[in-house]
Formats: sequence, structure tokens, C-alpha cells
Amino acid sequence: MSLPFTLDQLEVFTLVLDTGSFSAAAHHLGVSQPAVSAQVRELERKLGTRLLERVGRSVGPTPAGVALAGHARALLESGRQAAEAVSSLAKGVSGTVRLGTGATACLHLLPPLLQRIRKEHPALHVVVSTGNTDDIVRQVELNALDLALVTLPVASRAVTVAPALRDEFVAVAPIGAEPLPAAVRARDLADIPMVLFEPGSNTRQQVESWLLAAGLRVRPAMELGSIEAIKEMVSAGLGCSILPAMAMRDADRKRLQTRPLKPALSRELGIVMRQDKPLTRGMQILAKAIMGQGV
Repeated sequence: MSLPFTLDQLEVFTLVLDTGSFSAAAHHLGVSQPAVSAQVRELERKLGTRLLERVGRSVGPTPAGVALAGHARALLESGRQAAEAVSSLAKGVSGTVRLGTGATACLHLLPPLLQRIRKEHPALHVVVSTGNTDDIVRQVELNALDLALVTLPVASRAVTVAPALRDEFVAVAPIGAEPLPAAVRARDLADIPMVLFEPGSNTRQQVESWLLAAGLRVRPAMELGSIEAIKEMVSAGLGCSILPAMAMRDADRKRLQTRPLKPALSRELGIVMRQDKPLTRGMQILAKAIMGQGV
């Protein structure tokens, strides 16, 4: 007797439940909303009952949908474990790992790391998405991402967090400006226009807390969403900034004064994954490579 559903249909069904809408599920899957609706309709047709219904502005399960949901998640998990078991017996490591991270880590940490992984495991594909910490963690919660490397802390009870590496902050100023002290204190920046990362990010919050601890409530001359843009503005003589040392390339250090902070300030990056997520070999390899960058 054939089953009245496919794993793809169950995956779409559970994702609609997790996101609360057909359109959000379609966005996560990278398909059209009608394609998601068609999968759910076909599942309902084969099972002979309604599984989803409109609840206010979102979509929720009917009693039959509630009954199916637990079994669907268990079947999907068994399917993933089966695929991993077969993969582990094959030569080498294969499959896809979906990684979410911030733009800085994507630009300055991941390229050599992913290059090494591709050389050692050519059948393992790592798909990288970028965003702010809150958005990336949400993607992990929805199982749209397998792993995330984000700035800590993370406020979610649905995920596990493993500290991965520590990144010091540095003060940067134009080469042609007045020389910065060997170690920069907050008061050294009091009279200099500042170019800072946009509000709301963990990085901005840490920098503001460091300045405020010294009694300096800064009003930035510019607030930008890109660290690369901040470096360009500072290099053009439009102010100074406080940036993660990870973002400073050798070429940047030739055009920007770069100094440690006193007292030191650093950010901790951690690997985040869902608590119920099985750790595949591909995820293990990627996590180990990131952890190997040092804390």
C-alpha cells in the first residue's frame, strides 16, 4: 500500500505551520505561493480532510492538522537520518549545509575556510545566507538554516549556542589625521566625528555600551549598514570608527590607523542550531572548521 503523501508535502505542510502563512513558507523554500498551496491541497485531497484553516491573519492547523503535525515531523527527521546514514557509507562527505551569518564574517572569515572545505570535501556544498542576528536565528528556528554563526548573545530557547571565536574591536581613523594613541580610550574620541554601524545590531550595542561606560554618549555623524562603507567614509577623512578587527584587511591597515581599545572590547561569535536538529557529518565538518579559527 502506497503512502497518501510524500516527504516534500509534509515538509511544506510543517513549514506553513511554523511560519503561519503560505507566502512565508514559499519565501523560505524559494518557490511561488501557488506552488505551496498546491502541495497542501494535494495532501488534503489524498488524506480526505482539511489540515489548515485561517486563524485571524495567520494559518493554523485543524484538529486533523494537529494530529498529522507530530507524525510529519517525526517522519521528516527519520528521512534526514536515513539520508545521513547512507551518506556516511559513501566515499567522502556529500550533501548541503545551509549556513547563516553576518556580512563581516561572510566577507572576512568564510572565504578561506570554505575554500579549504571545498578542496577537502568537493561533494559537500555550503550555502551561505547573510542577515542580522535576530533574522538569522529566526531562520534557524524555522529550520530554513542548518547552522548560524552570529554575534552573541542570542535570545532564543529553541536553539543551542556554542561559543566559537572572539573578535577584538579596534579604533580606526584616517592615515592623514592626527595620530591616535597607542591604545585608544573613549575620551580620545570625544571630539572626533564618529561613523558607526546602524542602530539595532549587537555590534552597535556593544560599542555604545563601551563608550557610555566612560561617560561618552556619542551622536554619530553617520550611521551605515555596511562595515565596508564605514571604512570608506573613515578613509575619506569623514570621521573615526570602532570596528571588529576581523574586518580589517592588510590593505585597510595601510590606509587607516588601527589601534586597540583600552579597556579592551571584544565580541563573541557562536554557532547556533536548533535543539532538535541532528548533527550531520557536513554540519560537523563546517562547525569544526569555524571553531578552529580560535577563541
